[in-house]
Amino acid sequence: MCVDGVSAGVHESLPDEFKHLPVVNCEGHLVTPGLVDLHMHAPQFAFRGLGMDLELLDWLNTRTFPEEAKYTDLDYARDAYARLIAELKNGPNARVCVFATLHLPATTLLMEMLEDSGLVSMVGKVNMDRNSPADLCEANGDESLADTRRWLQETAGRFHNTTPILTPRFIPSCSDGLMRGLAELRQEFVLPVQSHLSENPSEVQWVAELCPGTSCYGDAYRRFGLFGGDVPTIMAHCVWSDEAETALLAERGVYVAHCPQSNMNLSSGIAPVRRFLDAGVRVGLGSDMAGGCHSSIFRAMSDAVQASKLR
Repeated sequence: MCVDGVSAGVHESLPDEFKHLPVVNCEGHLVTPGLVDLHMHAPQFAFRGLGMDLELLDWLNTRTFPEEAKYTDLDYARDAYARLIAELKNGPNARVCVFATLHLPATTLLMEMLEDSGLVSMVGKVNMDRNSPADLCEANGDESLADTRRWLQETAGRFHNTTPILTPRFIPSCSDGLMRGLAELRQEFVLPVQSHLSENPSEVQWVAELCPGTSCYGDAYRRFGLFGGDVPTIMAHCVWSDEAETALLAERGVYVAHCPQSNMNLSSGIAPVRRFLDAGVRVGLGSDMAGGCHSSIFRAMSDAVQASKLR
């Protein structure tokens, strides 16, 4: 029995107070909770399975960024998002943490469509003001922050099942001023954060060059105030997190979104999930559409088992 979305118990026979409810006979079926996808990119559904001959940074530049730039067109966004949501509604995932794009109207549209779907979701307007193509790069940190504030204000209180999550794409695409401003917005609006961490060796090296004096990639987020502690934080991948970063993930209570299929498809590697679990790091699964080709978290479970055996 569920009352207002919360389980009211399991009963041998139907209590009188619930006699008015419809009864569905699930004999011969397996009943499971809805699954949770901790990390996916909604605008990437349209090109899933393409570009698998590339590693992360080249894949972003040749496949991902050109596709996401199309979301200035609301008609295109509506059609693409409708196809994604139709797949999700027919799959096992009931909750999703989603990256949208940097475009405010298209992000709001995605929130509206997810709300109408009945899925429970957290949706992020992506922030990126540097090291990005001209047609997918905000003019500066101030503009990015202003759009993010407007998005938060315009969507506040509108939805029941859909909530915002701050979404700096990753440190290479966000200036220092933008990161500090996002930390201020997070505190003002009391929001969680999602981003990427230690997915690819070239990316890790790039962050070390951009943020000198940090002990690891995660430490760069921490210094900006966007890495756990009192900030609920999901970091995707963590393939190349070393012992020090693992300890920081555990200390700060950061959630790792393990995306095994994407990590294999983009030649990123295999995340040290057993080390994370032994250290007390909280780990969930993500499809990472479209680095991953399949939306089902049942598939992510299978991929996680295989990746662990290979490791």
